[in-house]
Amino acid sequence: MPTLLLALAVVSTGLYAGIMLIFLTGVMPGLARLSDDRFVSSMRRLNETVPRGIFLVVFVAEVAFPAAALAVPADGRTDAQMWLIVAGLVCAVVNHVVTITGNIPLNNALAASENATPAVPDSEVRAAFEARWNMFHLIRTLLAIAAFVLLVSASLL
Repeated sequence: MPTLLLALAVVSTGLYAGIMLIFLTGVMPGLARLSDDRFVSSMRRLNETVPRGIFLVVFVAEVAFPAAALAVPADGRTDAQMWLIVAGLVCAVVNHVVTITGNIPLNNALAASENATPAVPDSEVRAAFEARWNMFHLIRTLLAIAAFVLLVSASLL
């Protein structure tokens, strides 16, 4: 069971890191090329569709499987493996904290701006959103990649 849980931790953190990396290197640079109105509209639609289904499963699994891998006693687990799993879990948890306290409030403000009265120009909405969201996203991407690398390292010992 400990080996399976660690493998699931590696897979889930790898999937999550991949999602974050694709947004960082492909989605957001592509959206950055759009006009303000198209950027704001596109980002609103992404924020409506991404946090569902498979994404939510992977989002929860990124923390749940490393935690489960630590919770299940493992005969023969070295101290190095344990600390690598702990470090991976810490990176995953901090990633979630950044998401919950940084990206999600910005997403919510972006959504709320759609029906604001009086209407807020898309250029102002984008200026209040894009750079800050990208900064938080870079941080959480680096944390997700670190979690993945740490858990892979633990699995190789």
